[in-house]
Amino acid sequence: MSTIDQQFVEYIVKTLVNNPDKVSIDRTIDEKGVLLSLEVDPDDVGRIIGRRGATAQSIRTLLRALGTKNDARYNLKIINNDDYEPKASDDEAADEAVAAEDVAPAETEEVETVEETSTSDLAEKTRAELADLDDLDI
Repeated sequence: MSTIDQQFVEYIVKTLVNNPDKVSIDRTIDEKGVLLSLEVDPDDVGRIIGRRGATAQSIRTLLRALGTKNDARYNLKIINNDDYEPKASDDEAADEAVAAEDVAPAETEEVETVEETSTSDLAEKTRAELADLDDLDI
């Protein structure tokens, strides 16, 4: 059974995300107050945090107002459960290729071209995601 604070955060978060069925909120109480741990789909973490953390801060402010009403101190923890595993960066791969003795200069230029392409693709994807966030009617 979820409490009013869990229901409150759940309602706000499910309104913001693309995958509302993957929203879960765990509630723990300790000497510091009530801790609400929020888990969302990895694709939705950016929507919850918002630009420069503005959305997360707004949710925390609303929780603080609820805490004032209920004589409780609330804290919101956003859990990033993304299965990201860091890989060797393209820069490191290019450095290793240049350091190898049997690498021809043409191959080195090709590696740099691939790096530029992947960076521009990432930039375009990020711009598209930010444009989608700008379109939200909040």
